[in-house]
Amino acid sequence: MADQNKGHFSDENESSNAFPVTGGKPHANRQAPRLLPPWKVLLHNDNVSHMDHVVETIHQLTPLNREQAIARMREAHEHGCSLLLITHLERAELYVEQFRSCRLTVSIEPAT
Repeated sequence: MADQNKGHFSDENESSNAFPVTGGKPHANRQAPRLLPPWKVLLHNDNVSHMDHVVETIHQLTPLNREQAIARMREAHEHGCSLLLITHLERAELYVEQFRSCRLTVSIEPAT
């Protein structure tokens, strides 16, 4: 029966294979991770795109739900521009390209 357990982990083997526990204090020379600077993604009204297309695109490309997408579309329609979301620069630039491919205009600016 002992031969059947070869190659299988048991409770006594697990403790010897566990990761070593270090002191609890972080290393003095380690720095805390820095957050990436925030960027605003702004939707612009274009007076050309159909409102349903704008709402559907916002809903598909962002984490906003349908009601939030409608509110952002209406704000852009009434005021010329609407804040869609705030994210890091690389993601914001991706949103610009994605919205452009759907024939909608978004811009980005620092959120500071």
